[in-house]
Amino acid sequence: MRPLPRLRSLLAALLLSALPLATPAQDMASLMADRVSVNGSSLLIAEGGVVIRYRGQTLRATRVSYDQATDRLEIAGPISVTSPEGDLVLADSASLTSDLRDGILLSARLVLKQQMQIAAERMVRAGGRYTQLSNSVASSCQVCAANPTPLWEIRARTVVHDQQERQLYFDGAQLRVAGLPVFYIPRLRMPDPTLDRATGLLTPELRTTSGLGSGLKMPYFVPLGDSRDLTFTPYLSTEGGRTLELRYRQAFTNGQISVTGMGSRDQILPDEARGYLRAEGTFALPKSFTLTFEAEAVSDPAYLLDYGISDKDRLLSEVEIARTRRNEYISGRLVNVHSIRDIGGQLESNASLPTLIGDVTWHRRFSGGPLGGEGGFRLQTHAHYRSSTSPIDSDIDTDTIADGRDMSRTSLRFDWRRNWAFGPGLLGAALGELNGDYYVIRQDATYEGTIGRLFGAAAVELRWPWIATSADGASHVIEPVVQLVMAPTDSADVPNEDSALVEFDESNLFSLGRFSGSDAREEGNRVNLGVMWTRYAPSGWSLATALGRVYRSADQGQFTSASGLNGINSDWLATAQVIVPGGLTLTNRMLIANDMTLTKTEFRMDLDRETYGLSSSYIWLEADDAENRTTDTQELYFDGRYALTEAWTGKLSARYDFEADRATRAGVGFQFRNECLLVDLSLSRRFTSSTSVKPTTDFGLSVDLLGFGGSAPSGATRRCRS
Repeated sequence: MRPLPRLRSLLAALLLSALPLATPAQDMASLMADRVSVNGSSLLIAEGGVVIRYRGQTLRATRVSYDQATDRLEIAGPISVTSPEGDLVLADSASLTSDLRDGILLSARLVLKQQMQIAAERMVRAGGRYTQLSNSVASSCQVCAANPTPLWEIRARTVVHDQQERQLYFDGAQLRVAGLPVFYIPRLRMPDPTLDRATGLLTPELRTTSGLGSGLKMPYFVPLGDSRDLTFTPYLSTEGGRTLELRYRQAFTNGQISVTGMGSRDQILPDEARGYLRAEGTFALPKSFTLTFEAEAVSDPAYLLDYGISDKDRLLSEVEIARTRRNEYISGRLVNVHSIRDIGGQLESNASLPTLIGDVTWHRRFSGGPLGGEGGFRLQTHAHYRSSTSPIDSDIDTDTIADGRDMSRTSLRFDWRRNWAFGPGLLGAALGELNGDYYVIRQDATYEGTIGRLFGAAAVELRWPWIATSADGASHVIEPVVQLVMAPTDSADVPNEDSALVEFDESNLFSLGRFSGSDAREEGNRVNLGVMWTRYAPSGWSLATALGRVYRSADQGQFTSASGLNGINSDWLATAQVIVPGGLTLTNRMLIANDMTLTKTEFRMDLDRETYGLSSSYIWLEADDAENRTTDTQELYFDGRYALTEAWTGKLSARYDFEADRATRAGVGFQFRNECLLVDLSLSRRFTSSTSVKPTTDFGLSVDLLGFGGSAPSGATRRCRS
């Protein structure tokens, strides 16, 4: 006998029966097995470690028989079939067509994207698209031999998986938690793990507040093609609250937009329709420009807090076109400001605020030239409008600005700096700037008309860095700096609106001016002195400190006491920062007056470890009427997390006002996350109140069954114990 040619012909028949003659070489089927035998003229039997590969699918089994007459495979298990998408089918036995697309599998299990597992008594594959599973159990939870009950499971009479639409259809579905039935749904459709966008319910959220009572948010997602979607979120609460939230998103070739709107009726303001609207977007324009916009509107001052949206008390609507390059920045923007801030029991007046603001900026940097070094040129225009027409300051606000002042400004600035190295490691520099401003002011009894101003400043600077290494291997860098600044004292008197808040810190200790905007310029000759010391330890931790002060030839009376810059000499600025390997950073900044009392102090700690983290800050500021701060500010804030177990994380946050001797906010939360379940539980309390806002308590709960529709990456997998 010569079986080999016959075997080859049968194998060829097997391949030809599965594929048309025109099939490319990469779609050819392959068969591997320990033993291959032929019975009769059409039956081929492969046994022992059988592997069949066809069009990206891989079948592994103990025994496979192929009948050319029926074009079917009879397979004995254990069986595994892997698809090109990574889906896995496991079974004890099967009867399939030769292309593995149709057939019946017994005691089968379907594993989708290595997440969702569906076990069934019987699995039927049809048309290469549909898989029907009978008497099935679906779950993405780890199952152990010692505890075969998953954390959650969905049992159903039948489950149909549509591979093309990537959907799972459950018939007679029952949700069980720890083996106990908690919910029954006659029909249920869920996206499979490979689908990121599908019509259907998103994770519901239970929310309870002292003002709205208990309620349930049920977001429903509707894709409108590949680039658009709409989310409806009805929210009903026990205290008569009825809310509908709509969110529309659309992506374009060159950008995207998002619009969110909410409308509510509740018992907090029973006779009013309440709501909120926000729109934002970003677009890439020609020549590397970018268009960004955002707009916000709200019906009443308390709505944002009542519905847990945000704690903003001023809403900004803005549109901007900008471009940033290595040596150039161009920006044009239009801003609308709407205040809902409560000041002393009454709402801040929008009529006396600059509610409409326009800015255009062109900033160009250059190097070289006849003077060498690096220079810059900036052209800026600014204008703002108030709806009030009063030319004086009335009692509707607490500032000293005319209620109806409208102002426009055009500014030009030239700046230059050049550095030199000489002598025994000395670093010298010369720098200067020249500013020209032109103001047009209306509806102001004090500043009515036009004002021109030319202002310049120049400085020389000397640094002498010392570097040394101590016996323990630590590196030390000590750098004393002296800077002499010369500036006039007779600049034109213009209204100051964009430079009212002044920060004195290490970033502007050696600066020609410390005002944040363009309306105010720091006048007078002065000496900026400071010394910095940095230590780098071999173990990886570092310490950086700075101490500095400003000495003036005369007090120009430009700064308030709270700024730390008032008087002929400023307060002492002292800063320190410690960075420890392992995620710990400590930062302290303080201003110390001549009598060694504190003007301002700020301490911050950030700790980020794998199992726990803490972010905390403490701030103390003395009162300053010029900054609308009539009392001292002393607050402590912290936000921490701690991994109680691999799956449980606890969270705690609080803000305490020492001046009022009470907490302003407090919150606690717990999160459970493993390979198949995400539970978020939160409780927060806001203690502050005003004429429009009352203290509230907020409770939230959300539960997400992971494994459906492109869920977020899973957490720690439960461990099986023997």
